[in-house]
Amino acid sequence: MALINYLTRIQFGYGSLETLNEEMALAGIKNPLLVTDKGVRQLGIIDKIEKIIGKKFAAIYDETPGNPTEAAVRDAEQLFKKINADGIIAVGGGSAIDLAKGVAILASHSRPLKDFSPLRGGSATITSKNYPLIAIPTTAGTGSEVGRGAVIILDDGSKTALVSPFIIPKAAICDPELTLSLPARLTAATGMDAISHCIETFLASAFNPPADGIALEGLRRAWKNIRIATREPENREARLNMLIASTMGAMTFQKGLGCVHSLSHSLGGLNPKLHHGTLNAIFLPAVLTFNRSAESVKEENKFDRLAEAMGISSGEMVEDAIVELREDLGLPDNLSSLGVERSLFPAVIKGALKDSCHPTNPKTATAEDYNNMLESSY
Repeated sequence: MALINYLTRIQFGYGSLETLNEEMALAGIKNPLLVTDKGVRQLGIIDKIEKIIGKKFAAIYDETPGNPTEAAVRDAEQLFKKINADGIIAVGGGSAIDLAKGVAILASHSRPLKDFSPLRGGSATITSKNYPLIAIPTTAGTGSEVGRGAVIILDDGSKTALVSPFIIPKAAICDPELTLSLPARLTAATGMDAISHCIETFLASAFNPPADGIALEGLRRAWKNIRIATREPENREARLNMLIASTMGAMTFQKGLGCVHSLSHSLGGLNPKLHHGTLNAIFLPAVLTFNRSAESVKEENKFDRLAEAMGISSGEMVEDAIVELREDLGLPDNLSSLGVERSLFPAVIKGALKDSCHPTNPKTATAEDYNNMLESSY
């Protein structure tokens, strides 16, 4: 049996930010807390939004860290309650949007975030009384604006994915204009995040042909445009295609991800300074090599289908093409260049085996398999 479910209203295209008032009315939001980070605020994006809605926000939380933490979620939730907010508008990358999802859960359920971890069976305890959220992405990578998950670093240092259809934003406003100022390095790293989403969800073994089609089309658009968007930041067509590819990759999360994200989540929890998209770019070749022998992958000729979307001649060339792309974009080649020590490997493996993305990899990975992937990526 398969569950195929697409829920989010998406306003997409240049100028779509102008629909914010309409989406606030539909979501029933009159007094929102705005969640963002200082970088986005300094770009003047929040001022532009306030002009559109015709008033100042009652409160703005702009202390979102690079990887959202449980402590930051609590701080924002206190501000949410202080102003008697009735919803949230999240503006920024995946960190701001994920933090906002955590606030919506905490403010409506009044329990520690760890209680909602899938590993504790907590997903079923997130209910429809969740506060409404509108997500406005300023990066093209995480796709959190349409995702049913939020990745948070808990107080104990572990990284958990909170997963529920009730935390999907009521609306996603995806205006490529907001991504034009994204620096080249961040464009490349977030773009590789989108590519890894499309590839991992496509390879996941769950039966969901619509998601497979979306993932392959998202991959095609991202692969064709990531170099252009990185080298020509003002290229509006490339920016548009990278943003829709990011959104499409996240629309397919319902199939599940895999070992790339298990490893990235685990290592990112141990060292929050490491960028998630960069880690995905490093782990992707080793995990793909591991997944080649998965029965569902071989039966459906999935590597050949990936190659077609990537515009390369053979499924045998997929890993090499990703390594070449990573080098062209100027991203790190390995974990050692990031200062990661081998002494971390046991903890990374332990976290990966517990991660919510581990079970949906097309081939079950053991501790030894994860160690081999880490060594190959080192």
